[in-house]
Amino acid sequence: MPDHLPRRQVLRTAGALGLGAAAAGALTSTADATTQAGSTAGTPDKLTGMGEHHHGKLEIHKDPFGTTPDGQQVDVYTFTNGRVTISMLTWGATIQRVETPDRRGRTTNISLGFDNLPDYAALSPYFGATIGRYGNRIAKGKFSIDGTSYQIPINNGENALHGGTIGFDKKVWKAKVVQNDKAVGVAFTYVSPDGEMGFPGELTSTVTYTLDKRDNLRIDYHATVKGKPTIVNLTNHVYFNLLGEGNGTIYDHVLELPAPKYTPVDVNLIPTGEIAPVAGTPFDFNRPTAIGARLRGDHQQLIFGRGYDHNFVLANRTDSDGLRLAGRFTEPEHGRTITVRTDQPGVQFYSGNFLDGTFLGIGNKAYRQGDAFAFETQHFPDSPNHPNFPSTVLRPGETYKSTTIYTFGTK
Repeated sequence: MPDHLPRRQVLRTAGALGLGAAAAGALTSTADATTQAGSTAGTPDKLTGMGEHHHGKLEIHKDPFGTTPDGQQVDVYTFTNGRVTISMLTWGATIQRVETPDRRGRTTNISLGFDNLPDYAALSPYFGATIGRYGNRIAKGKFSIDGTSYQIPINNGENALHGGTIGFDKKVWKAKVVQNDKAVGVAFTYVSPDGEMGFPGELTSTVTYTLDKRDNLRIDYHATVKGKPTIVNLTNHVYFNLLGEGNGTIYDHVLELPAPKYTPVDVNLIPTGEIAPVAGTPFDFNRPTAIGARLRGDHQQLIFGRGYDHNFVLANRTDSDGLRLAGRFTEPEHGRTITVRTDQPGVQFYSGNFLDGTFLGIGNKAYRQGDAFAFETQHFPDSPNHPNFPSTVLRPGETYKSTTIYTFGTK
């Protein structure tokens, strides 16, 4: 989901000269990225030749990525199974790159991002970031818990988006390598103090990203709160293009999204409170359908969102792991696929409507409208203000847990 802010006057060089006051002020957390190799004690901090190994060999290394204006180091962790390679930053616990092969074995990066820290701080519309405390929108930034009202800074028209002006995407997370004989990855932790961005309670969040030998990228979210109850809705905001980032639109990607209903929005993209059936609308992806097939229709919801930027209510069917199919994307030309499973009740599907070519991503490629999709597993937008939506309240003594799995493949 975009932040909808114009960026035409923001240049790469401006970021390098201090990131601007707002971005510099965002860089306030403590970096402590310590490499610890779980059950593989003695794993070197730097492994060479990654991507040259046979499928199934799990490896990880850490490199410096940049330094914040207040002197904090930001690192990039790159981990691979010899077929899929993931790069993640301690800045925002961000997925920077996802490299996967097509049906002919040709590997490319399929996620949008930047190759430097200043651009992430000054330009990024949440590319690959871990989102918190509250993913998606809160109407006018206001909510209440047990009769006490709270105000989150407004950063999306008259609403709060993705945790306010300085969300978890703009924090430097602590990092710890997680590795065993089945999977490899990184556990990221951030402690959000009571009152940060107006949210009550001290929230400790750990988000663990692991890649296994079967090309599954698993995301496990864990959070607890001290002192006061709060609201939590953690997600990841990776943007994908299965043609490769910057290589065209996602309109020919075929999507299967098993959701019988969705939550319509008003002109400000805030849910009306209705949970409406998708049948007979452009929001019905229960049968595989090209993303662009109905995108230019005159449906009022598509006009409000300038395309798809809506929460879908997933079907209740779950597998033995307690996960449900959230979506399956297929790119027909080169055959790459992504299958998404989650235990969350909803998913925000966003068709890249507000990408406008005003900045360059990895490889100096301009990202334009429709050049990627985001697929954010989540609770519903503005849930604290809709009693009929699943609750996002977390109280002291309770534990927030959630799992989402991206499976990369070919067809």
